[in-house]
Amino acid sequence: MGLFDWRLRSPEVLQQGGVIGPDERLPWGQTALMGVQHVIAMFGATVLAPILMGFDPNIAILMSGIGTLVFFLITGGKVPSYLGSSFAFIGVVIAASGYAGKGPNAGMAVALGGIVACGAIYTAIGVLVQAVGTRWIERLMPPVVTGAVVAVIGLNLASVPIKNMAASNFDSWMQAVTFVCVGLVAVLTRGMLQRLLILVGLIVASVIYALLTNGLGLGKPLDLSGVANAAWLGLPGFASPVFSANAMLLIAPVAIILVAENLGHIKAVTAMTGKNLDAYMGRAFIGDGVATMLSGSAGGTGVTTYAENIGVMAATKIYSTAVFACAAVLAVVLGFSPKFGAVIQAIPLPVMGGVSIVVFGLIAVAGAKIWVDNKVDFSDNKNLIVAAVTLILGTGDFTLKFGDFGLGGIGTATFGAIGLYALLNRRSA
Repeated sequence: MGLFDWRLRSPEVLQQGGVIGPDERLPWGQTALMGVQHVIAMFGATVLAPILMGFDPNIAILMSGIGTLVFFLITGGKVPSYLGSSFAFIGVVIAASGYAGKGPNAGMAVALGGIVACGAIYTAIGVLVQAVGTRWIERLMPPVVTGAVVAVIGLNLASVPIKNMAASNFDSWMQAVTFVCVGLVAVLTRGMLQRLLILVGLIVASVIYALLTNGLGLGKPLDLSGVANAAWLGLPGFASPVFSANAMLLIAPVAIILVAENLGHIKAVTAMTGKNLDAYMGRAFIGDGVATMLSGSAGGTGVTTYAENIGVMAATKIYSTAVFACAAVLAVVLGFSPKFGAVIQAIPLPVMGGVSIVVFGLIAVAGAKIWVDNKVDFSDNKNLIVAAVTLILGTGDFTLKFGDFGLGGIGTATFGAIGLYALLNRRSA
């Protein structure tokens, strides 16, 4: 298979229960429609992450498309994947930039420097994996470590929506209404609507907010004037990174999480397609790392392979990388629409707070799911201590000072989990 040389398959293959593999495609019309579906699947989370960090969502969408194309080229079109905004960066970006949770992030530049540094480390890991294989990563970060670190990312963020995104009692109630809306969509709907639970719940909650504020005068009215005044097409607000040692040391360790996420993605796609993609692991890391550096250099968030798109592939049995090339091109087009960005900025803060409660909770639960899926044995004191200490370090935002530099909760939890496991595993060996 060449880079743009997919084997054409008939749509009847799907009707007969068949699978469209990574090196195959449907006719271009159906392939493009599938690309739209993948854009919709990644849309909610990819837009939500930059908003929570005070970044420009238009840049995030644009760089998700560019990053996916970069990933496609570096992996030779062999790995079906979409790169969207990574939630692993939210806590460390907020900590490094001092973001208060509302409006543009005034400290964005130093956070971007940290994101670029993280991408550079991630790329270096990919080069090493390409040279020597993946066994050392699996030994360094077993499921008990990766599960604990992923859970900590969500737990460390818990105070952000509760303390910073509800200025009044009405706002707190709207947060509750929002996460109830998301929950109802998750449980009562089916199919693609259920897969878009965050986006659909946010829209429903925003409508309720408008009825209560603009209609009944119970809170700050929803203001759509910015949407009306925004142009349909225009350049997004690019930003340049500033390289600060403190911010880079705080944000760079997220590379470990990105490695774990990408590793899981490759394993999941391998299981679904029956095609072993381990040979492309190093190139996948490099592609994701380069995409993260490009995104941070332009004012975007760090990117990662998206579980939402794995769900779409599993539901449709279409794993064609041509679909992701089409999705990436569409995302680039959306990135150049200021009106789209204005719509995102108009979302009420308490509604975003309610969505954040759900999303951060889902991150924490995703960590626990890693333990369950890998049958981590907590009757083993080694696993018990590693998980227990990691969770409290991250949730309590345990900070260690090294001169003027402070390593915050997510950093201490990440390095602590790896180091503690290595120490206790050596002791029990």
